[in-house]
Amino acid sequence: MIKEFRLPDLGEGLTESEIVSWKVNVGDTVSLNQIIAEVETAKAVVELPSPFAGVVTALHEQPGTVVEVGKPIVSFEVEGDAGAQTAAGGAAESPAAKREPNLVGYGAVVEATGRPARRPRAFAAAPPVERVETKQAEPLVELVETAPAEPLTGERPRSTPPVRKLAKDLGVDLELVTGSGPGGLITRDDVRNFVGGGELPAAAQELAGEAGQAQGQVPSARPGEREVRTPIKGVRKFTAAAMVSSAFTAPHVTEFLTVDVTPAMELLARLKASKAFAGLKLTPLTLVAKAALIALRRNPTLNSKWDEANQEIVQFNYVNLGIAAATPRGLTVPNIKDADRMTLAELSTALTGLTETARAGKTSPAELSGGTISITNIGVFGIDAGTPILNPGEAAILAMGAVRKMPWEYQDQVALRQVMTLSLSFDHRLVDGEQGSRFLADIGALLADPGMALAMV
Repeated sequence: MIKEFRLPDLGEGLTESEIVSWKVNVGDTVSLNQIIAEVETAKAVVELPSPFAGVVTALHEQPGTVVEVGKPIVSFEVEGDAGAQTAAGGAAESPAAKREPNLVGYGAVVEATGRPARRPRAFAAAPPVERVETKQAEPLVELVETAPAEPLTGERPRSTPPVRKLAKDLGVDLELVTGSGPGGLITRDDVRNFVGGGELPAAAQELAGEAGQAQGQVPSARPGEREVRTPIKGVRKFTAAAMVSSAFTAPHVTEFLTVDVTPAMELLARLKASKAFAGLKLTPLTLVAKAALIALRRNPTLNSKWDEANQEIVQFNYVNLGIAAATPRGLTVPNIKDADRMTLAELSTALTGLTETARAGKTSPAELSGGTISITNIGVFGIDAGTPILNPGEAAILAMGAVRKMPWEYQDQVALRQVMTLSLSFDHRLVDGEQGSRFLADIGALLADPGMALAMV
């Protein structure tokens, strides 16, 4: 029997995802929970496991296509009878019985939206598929066409809306393109290859390169090229919207504190040489994160959020510590759940895993949600201080600058010391200047004299 797998709800109310790549082909035999595809939401790239064990009979969407939650993306042939026919006349099973297995954490299957329907498209030859609804909603168009469509003569070449839009932008007649996809489907690569073959002028070939960027490829500069255009989508689009919302919603205040962190750096060197921390990656970020967690105990208002809908201030009794990470797909802020309960060794391990996962582009939506306060390490870029923008839904963000050797007053003399500047931005609706200043001063005191932790815990 044939089973369809519909794009699941990947959390946070996201309504669509882009197919990044397929890990299987039509005809492949897959096992339960085998990774079959990578999709990109507005927050991260997510691997999709197969909810069935069987044979892939059709891939309904191509890489680069934006798909709405609840739409079929792949079909499987699985063992077993339909078990849904009645003795009277073989009626199809009821919609309630036809629900597909629900992947853990992916939410319920989305019902039909009632949009105008059109005949379904088949991208690969496959046995008839049992469906609850009789027609399939039209695929989401990735870009809006502003020019009137030209009248069609006869059956148009088989392709997806994003591919047709790409071809129109490049001036490519799809009638001249040979499709390499299942059943002769014309893909983005077919259009780009057609352009790259020299059939079109250089200006159109530049557009083809931009289309490659839309799928996450690194843009390649061409000699004499004066500008490169990259579609705003995925993580970059989500981050931009979140930052604009934060900047123009929460009244930001930023304070700075320059600290002699020589004692903290000496402690870091001793810890690295200790057997108790053998094999762990200890960095200044590890100590700054631990100092911030300790300081929050004395300054809990920094660990809160403004609930506009309910007109409430929500103070958290736990700390999900966000760490800003620069990734190939843009800025993300995954967080360490219940970081306040961790020892220094546990925090080090969590930080290492978090940054490695983020740089690999494998951060899950769950790891990107629920943060309560964040840290951004601009010091790794050689920057001393900045005015970081709050992560939406959080009251504060701490920026740590570079550690530099500088002349500093030490024991009534000028000495060469290791110095760092801390920058704290906070939401003035939630945090008064006194509270923000005390929090920043506490962090500075802990870095200047790590033994102060004994007086704060």
